Formats: sequence, C-alpha cells, structure tokens
Amino acid sequence: MMNRRFENKVCIVTGAAQGIGRGVALRLAAEGGQVVLADFSLLVEDVLAEIKANGGQAVNIKVDLETYQGAQDTINKALDTYGRIDILVNNVGGAIWMKPFVNFSEEEINKEISRSLFPTLWCCRAVLPAMIKQQSGTIVNVSSVATRGINRIPYSTSKGGVNAMTASLAYEYASDGIRINAVATGGTEAPPRKIPRNNKPLTDDEKSWMDAVVNQTIDRTFMGRYGTIDEQVNAITFLASDESSYITGSTIPVGGGDEG
Repeated sequence: MMNRRFENKVCIVTGAAQGIGRGVALRLAAEGGQVVLADFSLLVEDVLAEIKANGGQAVNIKVDLETYQGAQDTINKALDTYGRIDILVNNVGGAIWMKPFVNFSEEEINKEISRSLFPTLWCCRAVLPAMIKQQSGTIVNVSSVATRGINRIPYSTSKGGVNAMTASLAYEYASDGIRINAVATGGTEAPPRKIPRNNKPLTDDEKSWMDAVVNQTIDRTFMGRYGTIDEQVNAITFLASDESSYITGSTIPVGGGDEG
C-alpha cells in the first residue's frame, strides 16, 4: 500500500513534464499531495492527465521559469487554487551543451546560467513570502554532482550556486519554520527527452566531449553505473516529507558514491 506522506499538502514541482520532475510529481500525487505542475512544455498536460487518471489531484501551469514573473505566476497559481504552499521542488535545469569551457560563447554561458540557476533562485524568492506567512514550508532544490565535472563548466557553476543558495536560505529562514535542502543528482538513466535541450545534431567533437562526460560520471561512482529516476525521486521525496524534519541546509549527493 502506498504511503500517504503528502496527504493534504500542496506541492509545486517545476520542470514536471519529463524525467525526474515527472517522477517526483507522480509520486507526490500518489501519496496524497495536491500538485501544481509547472513547465514551459505542453507535455506537462500528459502528466496532469496521468495523475488524474490515477485518482490524484493536480493542476498545471505553462510558464517560463527563467523569469521572475514565471515564478510568481506559479506561486499565484498554487495559492489561487489551493490557498497555501507546503512543498516546493525546484527541478528546472540541465546542461544544454557539453564541451570544453573555452569553446563556450558568451551567449551560451548566459543561457546555461539562465537555465540552471535562475529558475531555482526566482522560485525560492517567489515562494518565501507565503511560507513565512504560514510559518512553515519545505523546499527541495535539485542540484548535481557535476559541481566537480568536466565539459559543462557553466552548468557546474550554476549548480554550485544552487548549493550555496540552499545552505544560506536554510540558515536565514529556519526561524520561520522553513526547511530547505538539495539533492545533488548523479548520472541518471532516463528516456530520451521528447523535447531536447539542444536541437542541433551533434558534431563528432561534441559526441566525443559528451562521451567524456559519461565516462567521468561513471568512473567517479563507487557503483560504476548511472542511477534510476526512482532512486532520485526517493531522495527528493524523503527531503520533501516530514520524515526529514531535522534536516535543513544540506545538499545530499545521490550519485552512487560520487559526492560532487
């Protein structure tokens, strides 16, 4: 029988259309959560339909979370629909390009930071007033063990920022009853993205640079393999639940021994 750890809790999941975000949204709903699915992709409507088909409660919003307005619209959607926000899972992010740092253009660096740092920063800023008013709330940020990685320096920098944000916000708002943690995901097996982050075909060099990232990721794990989406979802939902009530300000690596 499925646990009901999120019974009557209002949960926002960003990047809910695919991959880990989809897995988190489905798990929260299955365990009784009232879920707000936020994503720029219309594929999020498929996740909404799946939750409802299984008897869960959810709504969706199509937003650009690289903007503060998108983050605020998401918070407003949750408050207007359910009246409160108990849990925020910041899942938006992901390396767009994998190549040596000197091959990144100024525009590409800006795009990587905008994709993998600002959605979490904006959503934390947008949700905190409601959580402070409630004097309760839980935030789980999805980071990465790629803070020590090759061929994705702008992405690694963004996730280092997420880790620092997590620790500092947790310190600042613990007295308001708010817990903030992060999961640093390792390499994770996932179905091919229906909407890839980079639509252009890879050159031979780009394929080689990506292979180097895969090899480095596996070499740094004790287990010598990628994780599964469920293994990441297990950690994220643990931190989102009351089972982790005495954990805050922590970034927990889920990388088969690779701590980033």
